[in-house]
Amino acid sequence: MTDLDLVSACALSAAEGWNQTELDWRFLLSGRQNVCIVAEEDGKIAGTATALVHPPGLAWIGMVLVDKQMRGKGIGRMLMTDIINRLDHIESIKLDATPAGLPLYRKLGFNEEYSLYRMTNTSFSITPECNLDNCEKINKTNISNILQSDRVIFGSDRSVLLSYLLENKPESSYTISRNGKTEAYIFGRTGMKYSYLGPACGVTADAVKEIVAQVLFANSGGPMALDIHEDKNDFIRWLEGYGFQIQRSFTRMYLKSNKYPGKPELQYLISGPEFG
Repeated sequence: MTDLDLVSACALSAAEGWNQTELDWRFLLSGRQNVCIVAEEDGKIAGTATALVHPPGLAWIGMVLVDKQMRGKGIGRMLMTDIINRLDHIESIKLDATPAGLPLYRKLGFNEEYSLYRMTNTSFSITPECNLDNCEKINKTNISNILQSDRVIFGSDRSVLLSYLLENKPESSYTISRNGKTEAYIFGRTGMKYSYLGPACGVTADAVKEIVAQVLFANSGGPMALDIHEDKNDFIRWLEGYGFQIQRSFTRMYLKSNKYPGKPELQYLISGPEFG
């Protein structure tokens, strides 16, 4: 993929009703270690696939798209086979599969880890019952502590991604810390259809609720989307109380090894199926 392919790539994701912006595509394409490929037929972009590398050895496959008019020709399998081969030096490859993509990924050898839910709310008004006084905006001064915590919780280094999210939408980036230790943090980004909320991680559900409530309160009235771990049942019910609804599921999968699982029990919202 090159800069010249971005218009076509954006058109493909928009045609699917996906939420990524051109900035998101450019971020994926800009990383030196990332792998971004396209399939072409008669000079036209037929499909895309990307892999965002989180050091030291985790790659996240996303944006696997095939033009609706060119499906049924094996383009998706070709893209996946090629990008996996290009990631031969990577210890662990992961992705969040849609129900439509799940059969292909199983055939390619991916193993299932757990499920996620996409939740959306088209318009809401929130008066949070949480105490928002503990929330502090993330900035260039305090982000280092958050990045250190995230390496343990996520399982690898996604500092480049989190720095991009902070720049993308600083008004959705908050943290809670006590006695010099990070208790919870959240980031977000703009989208084509929704403001996207995540990742959000924390040592307690209450702390994560506080920072999520802060971002919801700041974005009251606008459409929002998030992807949450399926085991966070109480948290899901809390979100449903504010009008969020489950739209579909994703299946987290891995290939080769699951060497960088992190601590899923402390992960609530992911940063997106394309990012991890």
